[in-house]
Amino acid sequence: MDTFINFIKNPQTILSAYIDLDYSLWLYRFLTPLMVTFLLPLVFVALIYISFLVLFIYKLHRQVIMRSVQTDRNFWRVGRKIVAAIWDAHARIYHGYEVIGLDNVPQEGPALIIYYHGAIPIDMYYLNSRMLLQRERLIYTVGDRFLFKIPGWGTISEAFQISPGTVQSCVSILRDGNLLAISPGGVYEAQFGDHYYELLWRNRLGFAKVAQEAKVPVIPCFTQNLREGFRQLGIFRTFFMRLYNKVRIPVYPIYGGFPVKFRTYLGKPIEYDENLTPQELQIKVATAIEDLINQHQRLPGSILWALLDRLPAFKRHQKNSTCASSKNKSD
Repeated sequence: MDTFINFIKNPQTILSAYIDLDYSLWLYRFLTPLMVTFLLPLVFVALIYISFLVLFIYKLHRQVIMRSVQTDRNFWRVGRKIVAAIWDAHARIYHGYEVIGLDNVPQEGPALIIYYHGAIPIDMYYLNSRMLLQRERLIYTVGDRFLFKIPGWGTISEAFQISPGTVQSCVSILRDGNLLAISPGGVYEAQFGDHYYELLWRNRLGFAKVAQEAKVPVIPCFTQNLREGFRQLGIFRTFFMRLYNKVRIPVYPIYGGFPVKFRTYLGKPIEYDENLTPQELQIKVATAIEDLINQHQRLPGSILWALLDRLPAFKRHQKNSTCASSKNKSD
């Protein structure tokens, strides 16, 4: 009764209060999904810092831990395994992560893995973890220099052998019999690639020079639906490109963290050929990665379809469609 009397006396105030309340509720419901898509990448950042804390604690107490587990002189081995188990669990649960073509990576001896760089290279963390747990092999990685300015990254890079990398240092790593991963597109490809999965290598030949000088096979690598897990905004591209060219650090806002299906495909090794020039090898490797993309990636990428890839029934349907398509092409 009092509300009705107040409405009669001052209807504009009462209506304004109700309208403001309805508007606030509408705004909250509208903005919540948008806020979530920008907050989900923080899960990835949190996982990195959990890894840092595990490694830091292990580093401080390694002598006690080493006596407990009776490990060898490489004191990072146990710490890496613990972190790898965390990342592999996240990969399996959150993305249903699979690796196809693991047998293409040699059990022993060197090889250079060249991969497509997503908005966040989370697939390489997953691949390295799977390699450590299943093959007892660490993939040395070339990372952008800005990473080493991030607090805590020094410990992670020391444990997992991540370095800025020069041609000579990369050759040395391979000659020592290790696996090495390089993304020729680097941060530029991460920032300005899109769901059409074009390679943005900008005529970079460093990896080809490394492969030729070290005389090692090159393994092409691509992760299905990588761009559907994390994406850039897709607006103000020119502005952010100019800004990146000036500051040389990632500036393009990222959203996502969607639990889409991830499958990493490792192609057949491209064996060392002394007759190839670095330019010819670059073209050959780029073609191999583009073949993996065209064969295994829906173009343009779709977040909805990438989520459906998690369903076993949809996976079987997709496999049957692929087989039928291949048969039609052969006919």
